[in-house]
Amino acid sequence: MSEAEVAQLQMTVLIAGFLVGLALAWVMSASDFCTMGSVADIINFNDWTRMRMWVLAIAVAIAGTQALAAAGLIDLSKSHYLAPRLLALSNAVGGLMFGFGMVLASGCGSRTLIRAGAGNLKAWVVLIVMAVTALMTLRGLFAVMRVQSLDAVAFTLPTSQDLPSLIAASLSLESTTLRWVMGTTAALMLALWSLRAAPMRQTRPVLGGIGVGLLVVALWWVAGHLAYIEEDPVTLEARFLGSPGNRLEALSFVAPVATSLELLTYWSDASRGLSLGISTVIGMLCGSLLHALLTRRFRWEGFAGVQDTAWHLTGAVLMGAGGVLALGCTVGQGLSGVSTLAMGSFISLAGLIGGAALALRYQASRLGI
Repeated sequence: MSEAEVAQLQMTVLIAGFLVGLALAWVMSASDFCTMGSVADIINFNDWTRMRMWVLAIAVAIAGTQALAAAGLIDLSKSHYLAPRLLALSNAVGGLMFGFGMVLASGCGSRTLIRAGAGNLKAWVVLIVMAVTALMTLRGLFAVMRVQSLDAVAFTLPTSQDLPSLIAASLSLESTTLRWVMGTTAALMLALWSLRAAPMRQTRPVLGGIGVGLLVVALWWVAGHLAYIEEDPVTLEARFLGSPGNRLEALSFVAPVATSLELLTYWSDASRGLSLGISTVIGMLCGSLLHALLTRRFRWEGFAGVQDTAWHLTGAVLMGAGGVLALGCTVGQGLSGVSTLAMGSFISLAGLIGGAALALRYQASRLGI
């Protein structure tokens, strides 16, 4: 493959990422898919509909991702989710921080992008603060504290941290077959639980859950199959196009929002450029804007007062730092990570839900409810 062909393929990868982001924003907007909202519905109204929609998305993501891996179309071991080093404490604390923060900020990373595209100025402030905090936690002031404290508490596993590999190693079984069996079983059980409720027999929540799950799988295919070349013409090494770290990327939004801000800040630096993550962020904003305009839901919205501003700023900081610690957000860990059946992802997911529940209880107590 020549350098020109590689450049053309990379552009195709970026366009594909943009289209996935655009479609995801449309599906989430049309179905009112929201992780924070699903937890709030349960606590405030005992309504599990949106939670079941999220679980259906997880089921589809697990089935599709494991099918891609079983078919040899993607190598999940190339993603950071399956690293043998399990950052359990960072996953847990980061998940709690992100979950708490997304309630204060009125939505997670994906929801904030959708709100920003629909004219919400509060969401734009949240995105900027979240991005700055994430960069500080990735490579700045907070990174030093992260590495020396939470990240230092880790477990080195004998194999990759996905459950099929760990179980296969302990029982001397073949991991590929076990991965397929566990993935299929988990997906079926989650889907059956999700669809058994009467509200989930409606079109909107079913299509929302299936659509979001399929788009998670689509991004895995783009990042792990379309974007993968066995030999770069310059370095003569394997390469994942569109990935700054040259690894298998997944659908996620904290780090991509941070790198989007970084690219805008250092635009004249020739060593920097568009990545797959950044293209999905742009797609999310464009998809949200398009949906809002076509459905006449676009409207400008600002902060209601000092307390509203303080809560959103605090939430943005918690999401930026927490998303980096947890190695992902509600999409990055709650969907993409869980689809790999990684232990760290399940820990982060538990933290996300727990943090959101705590924040909702805190807000209720502040309001005297």
